[in-house]
Amino acid sequence: MAEKQFSGILIAFETEAEHNGAVPGEPVKKDENSRRGNWGNQIEFVLTSVGYAVGLGNVWRFPYLCYRNGGGAFMFPYFIMLVFCGIPLFFLELSFGQFTSLGCLGVWKVSPMFKGVGYGMMVVSTYIGIYYNVVICIAFYYFFMSMTNLLPWTYCNNPWNTPDCTGVVGTPLANATFANVSAVVSGLTEIVNRTKRTSPSEEYWRNYVLNISDGIGNFGEVRLPILGCLAVSWVVVFLCLIRGVKSSGKVVYFTATFPYVVLTILFIRGITLEGAISGIKYYLTPQWEKILDAKVWGDAASQIFYSLGCAWGGLITMASYNKFHNNCFRDSIIISVTNCGTSVYAGFVIFSILGFMANHLGVDVSEVADHGPGLAFVAYPEALTLLPISPLWSLLFFFMLILLGLGTQFCLLETLVTAVVDEIGTDWIIKNKTYVTLGVAIVGFLLGVPLTTRAGIYWLLLMDNYAASFSLVVISCIMCICIMYVYGHKNYFKDVEMMLGFPPPLFFRICWKYVSPFIITFILIFTVIQYKPITYNDYVYPSWSLIIGFAMALSSVICIPIYALFKIAVSEGSTFLERLKNSVKPDPDWGPALQEHRKGRYATTGPESVEVRPLKEELKDEGKEKLKKKETEKKDEIGLTIPGSNGSTLNPTPSA
Repeated sequence: MAEKQFSGILIAFETEAEHNGAVPGEPVKKDENSRRGNWGNQIEFVLTSVGYAVGLGNVWRFPYLCYRNGGGAFMFPYFIMLVFCGIPLFFLELSFGQFTSLGCLGVWKVSPMFKGVGYGMMVVSTYIGIYYNVVICIAFYYFFMSMTNLLPWTYCNNPWNTPDCTGVVGTPLANATFANVSAVVSGLTEIVNRTKRTSPSEEYWRNYVLNISDGIGNFGEVRLPILGCLAVSWVVVFLCLIRGVKSSGKVVYFTATFPYVVLTILFIRGITLEGAISGIKYYLTPQWEKILDAKVWGDAASQIFYSLGCAWGGLITMASYNKFHNNCFRDSIIISVTNCGTSVYAGFVIFSILGFMANHLGVDVSEVADHGPGLAFVAYPEALTLLPISPLWSLLFFFMLILLGLGTQFCLLETLVTAVVDEIGTDWIIKNKTYVTLGVAIVGFLLGVPLTTRAGIYWLLLMDNYAASFSLVVISCIMCICIMYVYGHKNYFKDVEMMLGFPPPLFFRICWKYVSPFIITFILIFTVIQYKPITYNDYVYPSWSLIIGFAMALSSVICIPIYALFKIAVSEGSTFLERLKNSVKPDPDWGPALQEHRKGRYATTGPESVEVRPLKEELKDEGKEKLKKKETEKKDEIGLTIPGSNGSTLNPTPSA
């Protein structure tokens, strides 16, 4: 008996030690949600969110939109959209995920009929995750090719070059004679006088790296170097997420901060180049006549929308690993401002280099800049060849692109994995989340293989322009309608107040109810009105490929009505209206994940209430109950046993 009592005490002590800390008296950090896990600390969450929001688009898309839409004049609508649409939507998604500690599928317990919005987010994240990692793998390829004394896209004397190639550096000058130098000067004069030229960096990109085919339907062979880099990229992403937010939270200390180091190095180098000031002036000089153009406002709104990553499901997923009372309002301000500040800062870096290029070639800044992959893998590599010790600058630049891409890719993959794990929700899949991550990574790699063929760039741009375009706007608009008008804005404001300790500021309440949905609707209408079929340089996409593009765009949106009809059909009720009402009612499990946070209208009272607690707490209480029961039995045994004169025991019986 004594041995069993000692074992029970030992179990209870060990359970208590695990719950409160291994060393008595010493504070030990523990997860608030022991079953699901939390961020190691709040810095990890902020850095991960910054890495998610700050991506490749900050480097190539924002500067392009600036000089296309009036330079400094574009900044005005850009910051207006940030204040009235970007930050409010960012705060809405962070608070939504943090309140329930669930991913982009689980949060729709708020109104089960709208769970299709979560599936739509998963579809969008899948598309983006597939082609985004292909862009990262190309950056890996350029990074590896920069490990040389001479960048391979410097000159036109390579097997992949055509007779039309004209380099800005000319022929190697190391062994050049006076006649060769004269030829170089005359060659540069010819470049200045020509309106259009084919650069060695462009031919390296098209003819060697991509070996691009003549159309989207002609796949050709797989480019093995790109395929190898794609495998490297997925392996890196998987290893950084092998333990979920516990491992990715540590990696972001480097991946989210080092790009700023590289940007600063490139900025310092860029402003010291001849012609850099003219590039920066072009970047900042406002063309006020364009501010009345509706397209400028539409571009500003779309850039804010896509740059912050709203409606991808990533913000909800990352916030779901926060502790319940974390101040996500403060985080949303910090992350949104950091993201947009990075775009502006990157503009200075880019235009200082483009100004140097324009000065070197004797052309206008607008003639040496492009957008999309062409800017990252044609214009910049060419500019890098003009810098002293060009391989070093190339290594830094493409390493920065890799880190910017990985920060976004981490969150895209974690969004999909968390949605699957939360949806299934068994103890086995929570314990073996690593296998889910591996499975998603393998599927993502296999789906990305067609993008490494000779027609891959056509499909990549098709996915970028259609799969994650207006569908994001639709998803975000329906999310606002569901939370504000179906669930009820008063209910949600109370939820936020219970979580943060203060209600959402009046400005955000107005934006959530009126301003942001109006802006989102404006973007959607304007996108439809201004629609133009996609092209790639001089290549016009065939009609059948555009149909596939629209199908990809609709595949995420169609999830919403399909699931809504399914939910209505399986809901209780004898009439359609009764089923509709039941399908939009919050699920009984809706609310904070932990019992300790379920207060007010979420409190469970009465004999039928069931308390959901972490496993360790249950084991501890079970051990205590067993010890208490055994002690009671021992006391009863002692109290009911009376020793007799001959050493025997007598059990007294009550008198009649």
